[in-house]
Amino acid sequence: MFVNERIRLGLLPFAARLLLVLEFVIALNGKISGWAGQEAYMASHGLRFVPVLLGAALAIELLGSICLVTGFGARTAAATMFVYLAIVSVELHDFWNRSGNAGGMLKTEFFKNMGIMGGLLLLAAYGPGDWALGAHRAATSAPNRSPPSAATP
Repeated sequence: MFVNERIRLGLLPFAARLLLVLEFVIALNGKISGWAGQEAYMASHGLRFVPVLLGAALAIELLGSICLVTGFGARTAAATMFVYLAIVSVELHDFWNRSGNAGGMLKTEFFKNMGIMGGLLLLAAYGPGDWALGAHRAATSAPNRSPPSAATP
């Protein structure tokens, strides 16, 4: 095995969760400090009910980020953020409707989001790892995972 269990099941998933959250922290800052600009951008893409949608986006990104960092409710948060990011990508990064530099920038944003969605999907499927609030309870109730002290042949 290339790393011990503590690193593989604790440190590495924790580091991955922190890296996933970075983009959402930047997005949160943009929404908080540039609310009017965000509203204008969303409206320029034909979205309606922009203040409500922007508020929902803020809540999803803030609460989801907290869940990902702590690991508490991380699977549900990751699944929710996956769906949210899929909608945002299609609605606001529609590179197929643009040309030139604008299309290129939207294409970059779209595929960056696809990569983040991949990480969120892995987190939703496999969980936050051992370094997560509530991980001990989840590990003891998981049917296919043996406790760390159990010897395997």
